[in-house]
Amino acid sequence: MLLKDIRAITTEAMVLSPEDPSAEDANTNWLGAPPHERMGLSADEVVAAFEETAAKLRELVANRGHRGTATFYVWHDAVAGQLRCSTRTRKPSDLPFNDEYQVTHDLRAIVVEFLEDRAPGAIVWGQLEPVPFDPATEPPAIAVWAFDLTPFGR
Repeated sequence: MLLKDIRAITTEAMVLSPEDPSAEDANTNWLGAPPHERMGLSADEVVAAFEETAAKLRELVANRGHRGTATFYVWHDAVAGQLRCSTRTRKPSDLPFNDEYQVTHDLRAIVVEFLEDRAPGAIVWGQLEPVPFDPATEPPAIAVWAFDLTPFGR
């Protein structure tokens, strides 16, 4: 089901609206899968589905005649136990995250982290550990895979 959901992104209406960035919220997808489905998937097939989707989205952007910047990006929301992805008319260095993020070329690592989460959106009681408060410690940056949708030759 996850692979089908990833590929279905290309059939949804895409909003490209640099003058109204909040309208592009409609492009965000939340993708989950129960643990038994995750165990049956390989990281390579999930990565391939995202790469196919990104290439198809690039074609769709070109067919619409969009001349500005456009980026498709993927991240793992560990708190929600989901893979999330979106399309925005922004550069990878200017994506709308409230937390720190780091653009990576390693989509596979993001997918593996998601697939290995056996309790999506939850922490197993026995794995709870106290976290000492240190205001000087920054939370780790979110790894984000970004794919340039700007049509070639423009």
